Amino acid sequence: MGAGAARTPFAVPQAMIPVVGSDEMYPVRRIYCIGRNYRAHAIEMGSNPDREPPFFFQKPTDAIQNVRPGTVADHPYPTLTKNYHYEVELVAALGKGGKNIPVAQALDHVWGYTLGLDMTRRDLQRAMGEEKKPWEIGKSFDHSAVIGPMHKVAQVGHFNSGAIWLKVNGQTKQNADLKQMIWSVAEQIAKLSEANELFPGDIIYSGTPENVGPMVRGDVIEIHIDKLPNLSVRIV
Repeated sequence: MGAGAARTPFAVPQAMIPVVGSDEMYPVRRIYCIGRNYRAHAIEMGSNPDREPPFFFQKPTDAIQNVRPGTVADHPYPTLTKNYHYEVELVAALGKGGKNIPVAQALDHVWGYTLGLDMTRRDLQRAMGEEKKPWEIGKSFDHSAVIGPMHKVAQVGHFNSGAIWLKVNGQTKQNADLKQMIWSVAEQIAKLSEANELFPGDIIYSGTPENVGPMVRGDVIEIHIDKLPNLSVRIV
């Protein structure tokens, strides 16, 4: 074969996130998520935030569900679960990568930010944890990475503090401040880069506050982070 695109037996779509104020699309390489990154949430999940180092898991890129601000997107209730949970999170998107990135330089690698939901089949996650088996079935499934459009750092700056909240049918369920993160976005990038070489296109769900909880079909979920437009989904 000559130079050019490789011949493949079928097409595999690339996961993309729209970029605000542009016709660009942000291509997603990997989705990283940090676990138990707010003190009160770590306690409600049964761990000790004062002693545990950060830990991460991944979702497949095709788990992304893009949601446009100003709309209420249908979000399908997944199979196999009877305890489906919301988790609102700040999402950082990298524009350059590296290994062993110092904390002081880590934010230079961030290209943009958005907000999202780390959807969780909690009963399956807990069952796997009790059996000391991987979490994937509880965390890494279709539509489990709900996400808004990407905002460039030049537009919104970095996020060291600011309100983060989630409402179900207009009632506030999660309500915290980004400054309550145990590990900052810069620290998360530094820690991740010790384990894996990071690349442009990597995104990081940076943890959820306390009071995660269940949803049922018909519920409308609204999420907010200061400086970003709210997102809404309806569970169907």
